[in-house]
Amino acid sequence: MNPEDLQLLITRTMPFGKYKGRVIADLPGHYLAWFAREGFPKGELGRLLALMHEIDHNGLNALLEPLRRR
Repeated sequence: MNPEDLQLLITRTMPFGKYKGRVIADLPGHYLAWFAREGFPKGELGRLLALMHEIDHNGLNALLEPLRRR
């Protein structure tokens, strides 16, 4: 993981699906878990979704709070 990825989690939006337009950091855990089971998309989006799944699954969402306050 690279530190810039954390910033991308709070700025990038989901480009498709039920949660289109929602910031990746705000996606619900069950949606991230679905991707974990079914497979993450290729490229940057998949990498960010996988990272957000790890953060959410391990209860580390508070790591993103200081970035949101900037």
